[in-house]
Amino acid sequence: QVQLVESGGGLVQPGGSLRLSCAASGSIFSTYVMGWYRQAPGSQRELVASMTTVGSPNYADSGKGRFTISRDNAKNTVYLQMNSLKPEDTAVYYCNARRTSGGCSRVYWGQGTQITVSS
Repeated sequence: QVQLVESGGGLVQPGGSLRLSCAASGSIFSTYVMGWYRQAPGSQRELVASMTTVGSPNYADSGKGRFTISRDNAKNTVYLQMNSLKPEDTAVYYCNARRTSGGCSRVYWGQGTQITVSS
């Protein structure tokens, strides 16, 4: 089992930067694909970025070129560096962990952290 706790959210001006952290416990962090999702009011939860167990990242178009995902397996932590933030980035951001074995996927979610981009 995996427990996830996000931190680093808050209010930032357009063009500013934030770095989110997600600390994991309860299982072996290095065996999970980690990701960041977000959900704005009235919208579906959507992928922002993810990273494989060996450090290969992928990004949704919304954050490509502005966001960077990274992980530190020794600290059981995944990060999301967000630069050049826009008002449309405003959402609750959720940390995600998943592992697939034998065709069955285990998925875990954090409680979420609010990002508000506004002047």
